[in-house]
Amino acid sequence: MTAGKERDYMKNYIITNGLVYDPQTGILEKRDLAVAEGKIVDAAEIANQPGTAVFDVDGAVVSPGLIDMHCHIYPMCGVADKSMTLPTIDGEAHMFRNGVTTAVDAGTCGCRDFFDFKERFIDRAKLRILAFVNIAYGGMASLPTELEPENFFPETAAAIAREVPEVVGIKTAHYHVGKPFDEAHPAWASVDAAVQAGELAGKPVMADVQPYLPGRSYEDLILERLRPGDIHTHVYAQQFPVLDQFRNVQSFMHQARNRGVLFDLGHGAGSFWFRNAVPAYEQGFYPDTLSTDLYLDNIDGPVFGLLNVMSKYLNIGMPLEEILYRTTRRPAEILGRAELASVSVGSPADLAVLQLREGKFGFADSGNARMDGNRMLECILTIRDGELVYNPMAYGMADWKEAPESYWKAPGVIEL
Repeated sequence: MTAGKERDYMKNYIITNGLVYDPQTGILEKRDLAVAEGKIVDAAEIANQPGTAVFDVDGAVVSPGLIDMHCHIYPMCGVADKSMTLPTIDGEAHMFRNGVTTAVDAGTCGCRDFFDFKERFIDRAKLRILAFVNIAYGGMASLPTELEPENFFPETAAAIAREVPEVVGIKTAHYHVGKPFDEAHPAWASVDAAVQAGELAGKPVMADVQPYLPGRSYEDLILERLRPGDIHTHVYAQQFPVLDQFRNVQSFMHQARNRGVLFDLGHGAGSFWFRNAVPAYEQGFYPDTLSTDLYLDNIDGPVFGLLNVMSKYLNIGMPLEEILYRTTRRPAEILGRAELASVSVGSPADLAVLQLREGKFGFADSGNARMDGNRMLECILTIRDGELVYNPMAYGMADWKEAPESYWKAPGVIEL
C-alpha cells in the first residue's frame, strides 16, 4: 500500500500558483485549482476546512491528465515465444510519471484476448485504460494472426466495440509482413475488414499500413479507404510520402484532412522522423494527436514517454497550448470522451502538473538523428481521480522532523 494513501492530503487540497490550462478556452491562466473527494471544486468551498492541504507548484503548468492516444499495455505474461508477440509494458509503471491518466491501447488484443485484458487490467487499474480492438483475432499478442485474412472477424470485433464501454474503435496493423498479395491475401483485406467493423460498431478505425506495395498506395488509404473520423497513425514515419521531392507537403495530405481523416503521431521505435515532421510542421501540417506507441523496445529511447514526444514538438516550435490541446482535448474529442479534458468544477480530478525546464537538451528520432533543444517538460505531480499517483516532490507530506507518530509507518503495515 502506498504510504500516506489514507491521509487527509489525498482527499482535499488546493493547487496554488500554477498556470492552469483550460482546454475549453485553450489558454494558460494563473489561478488556483481545488480538489475534494476526487472532483474539481471551487477553492472557496474547502479553503477553510480542517485538513485541506495546499500544494504550491510555483508556476508549473496544471493540465487535465494527459491522454496517450497510442500505446501497448496488455502484459502478455507467460508467453513462451516472445518473437510472436509485441513486447508490451506495464501501463501504470510508465504512464503516471509522464502525467498520463488515460492510456489508449492501440490494438494489442483482438477478440481472442480482449476479455482477459479487460478483466485482469482494464477493470483493475488505477490508470484509465481505453482500447482499440484489433481486427485480427490474436492481435499483437499473436502477431502472425494479423497476416491472414481468415483471422479477421469484423462482426465479432464490432460486437465487442459496441458492448464494451472502454473500446473506442478498431485497429488494423502489420498486414504485409512476409506475405505477398494474391487472391488469398488481397491488398486491402485488413483495412477493409476493420472499416466494416467500424461501420457496424459506429466507431473509428486506426490504421497502421505500409504504403506502396503492389496494389496498395498511401493515397488510396487516406483518400479512398479510410472514412472521415478514421485515423492514420505513424504519419511521420520514413515510409510515408508526406513530402514531395521539393520537401513540400503533398496536396493529397491536405485533401485527406479536408475530408476528415485524422493523423496520429504514434512515435514508436521506427515511426517518427524529424526530416518528415519538421518541414510538415513548418508548413502548417500538424498531427491531430501526439502519442507514443510506447512498448518495451522504445521506453529507453527514442520515445521514453509522452513528455519526451511533447518536448520534441515544443522545440520544433509548437506553442505549449497547442501541445496540450493535442494531448488532452483533441484526443478526448476523437474518442468521444470530452469529460476527460476538463478542469471545470465537477469534473473528475485527473490532473498533470508539469514543470517547464530550460537548458541544453538533445532529442532523438527513430532514425538515430538528433535535434538540439532548450526546453523540456517534466512531470512533478500526477493526480488520478483525486489520488496522488505520482508525487516525486512529496506534495502535502509533513516534514519528517515534525511528522506525527502516526506517520512513522506506512498504512497497512502489520506489526510483528
